[in-house]
Amino acid sequence: MTSVGQQTAPNLSSDAPNGVTYAYRRFGNTETTRPPLLCLQHYRGTLDNWDPLFIDAVAEHGEVILLDNAGVGGSTGTVPRTVTEMARDAIVFVDALGLELVDVLGFSLGGMVAQELTLLRPWQVRRLILAGTAPRGGGHQTHGWTYDIFRASQAEPTGPEDFLHIFFDVTETSRAKGMDYLGRFLSRAENRDADNGPEVARAQYDAVVEWGIPEPSKLRRLAGITQPTLVANGMNDTMIPSINSQLLADNIPNARLRLYPDAGHGFFFQYPGEFAALVGEFLGAPTVV
Repeated sequence: MTSVGQQTAPNLSSDAPNGVTYAYRRFGNTETTRPPLLCLQHYRGTLDNWDPLFIDAVAEHGEVILLDNAGVGGSTGTVPRTVTEMARDAIVFVDALGLELVDVLGFSLGGMVAQELTLLRPWQVRRLILAGTAPRGGGHQTHGWTYDIFRASQAEPTGPEDFLHIFFDVTETSRAKGMDYLGRFLSRAENRDADNGPEVARAQYDAVVEWGIPEPSKLRRLAGITQPTLVANGMNDTMIPSINSQLLADNIPNARLRLYPDAGHGFFFQYPGEFAALVGEFLGAPTVV
């Protein structure tokens, strides 16, 4: 066990064979047999965007690894313009750390990457968590975002109102939880991750749009994800509509779905303790070594 958490964990780096130096944080309970939980971040997000209330609660029962993929935050290299290449970059990182088996949590764009990683390396993923994301080709309203979401997501810098519009429901209760999260997000005082520039946003959005090109036959690819899978979202996600979570759960053979009320895209910023408990139950009781 360790008292290190999201607010104090050092920024680490790994030099991979593809020439990219990956920035990451790795902390949590190492005294169990549970594999590390690899966490793949949302559009424009960095290591700092993971909610400490959620991630520290998960880390109480196993290791977590937060990753800046190629070209993001403190990582070198160039952001790919397809989700598949992002997944291949994440695989290079996993191999560089010598990890034979991982659990994977992907949020939003990270959930798209997590699907591809699992399909490309089925033997390397034990359990999969897909949060606020969509399937390739068969999603609803995923071939580019609505104008209001696109405009808010491109803001430089992203202000509180833009953030609340993207990640939270329109209700006062949801927005209040959003302001609470923003306070937690800003509370790490030292060694924060590097900010992303507009070139990251452009490349990542290209990848999201390419992923969403309508081709419903690609839903059949999800049959290749045979790992136990937890799919979760808020009930009113306006960035990646919540019906996409139902599609994932319907087409992944061993999936279960949880939708949170009065919540949008950033549902687990709003329900950090509740979602951490669900993730812990899903990943299984850790066996002490």
